[in-house]
Amino acid sequence: MRDPYSVLGVAKSASEADIKRAFRKLAKKYHPDQNADDPKAKEHFAEANQAYEILGDKEKRGQFDRGEIDAEGKPRFQAHGFGGGFDESDLFRQTRGQSSGFGRGGGFDDILNDILGGLGGRARGGAGFAGDGGFAGAGPGPGGQAGPRPRPTRRGSDANVTARVTLEQLVHDRKVRVALPSGKTLDVKLPDGTVDGEKIRLRGQGEPGENGGPAGDAIIEVRLARHPIFTPSGDDLRLDLPITLYEAVLGAKVRVPTLDGAVNLTVAPNAQAGKTMRLKGKGLPNRTGGRGDLLVTLRIVLPEEGDEELTTLMRAWKELRPYRARGPEFD
Repeated sequence: MRDPYSVLGVAKSASEADIKRAFRKLAKKYHPDQNADDPKAKEHFAEANQAYEILGDKEKRGQFDRGEIDAEGKPRFQAHGFGGGFDESDLFRQTRGQSSGFGRGGGFDDILNDILGGLGGRARGGAGFAGDGGFAGAGPGPGGQAGPRPRPTRRGSDANVTARVTLEQLVHDRKVRVALPSGKTLDVKLPDGTVDGEKIRLRGQGEPGENGGPAGDAIIEVRLARHPIFTPSGDDLRLDLPITLYEAVLGAKVRVPTLDGAVNLTVAPNAQAGKTMRLKGKGLPNRTGGRGDLLVTLRIVLPEEGDEELTTLMRAWKELRPYRARGPEFD
């Protein structure tokens, strides 16, 4: 066993707080439950464990500094006189209090409980490691026999899943089918008012727990699929409606698609491009149990191919009936 001061990396003049801080750092770094894939961590933890048993106890630290005990806490018998014998009172002083275990000088369990979330209770008494890599306690079990303490239960991890949802599913199905990492398939209800990026938590549908612990949750992140003509805007939908020049000038009834089926929209004569018309209740479900609206914006579309008559008409119109399309802010 190395010198406990060297093991903890502190000077002999270190305070109790310095020693506790050094052990805390090593315990967090090398605890076996945090280093399942590192076989050396077990040895480092045991060494730090032994060093703190000596230096974390004020009485044992004094005995070590005076040379009465070694780095493992065993008494060093010193001969007196020329006869090579020893005084029984010295033996009593050297061994007194050495069966007290951890906790006398620094709160070993308190440190591990604090930094490892309850694992410290399994380490009382400075025992060895259990065969499965866990840390077993050395306290006596039934009949005075030492035995391993039960491993702590741990909650399973959450499972994160992205669900692609169509606007039709939001309006009609009100649910989406998702496949969890476990292979299980679920139909998830979509609450009214669900928006892009919203997360739905399914309790107990995540990764299984350890040692009988509860399962984690499934976190379903909703991502709205792009629609070919509708764009969500809160609980409203937006639609650009192409109309011809003569429909804008003369007025017309235009067939408009919605998520509930097509309807006829009346376009008044001399309709302006960019004008927005509202169809009530044709949007998405909202949190109050109702529906948003469908906002239809008129977009005038000219013929793709040039038209000579239209060109002649526009030239005459420009000469005879000119008008301003842009306000003074564009000057």
